[in-house]
Amino acid sequence: MEAAEWLKAFATELGREETGAEAPSPGTVDVLLEMAGVAAHASERIAAPIACYMVGVAGIDAEQALAAARRVGPTSA
Repeated sequence: MEAAEWLKAFATELGREETGAEAPSPGTVDVLLEMAGVAAHASERIAAPIACYMVGVAGIDAEQALAAARRVGPTSA
């Protein structure tokens, strides 16, 4: 199964109708992966998935998250 298919199925499993969870667009995926890369390279690798979780909890868009990750940067590790 390709990532896009899995993410769409995961959104359905999360209760897309009730929660509004949608699979991200390819552009959003690219930005989130870049943000996760910043987190992983600035700290320990576990920071990447946890940072993505925090973006969802915060309810901010991927571009805002990437900017925030860059502000934190590697000097905070």
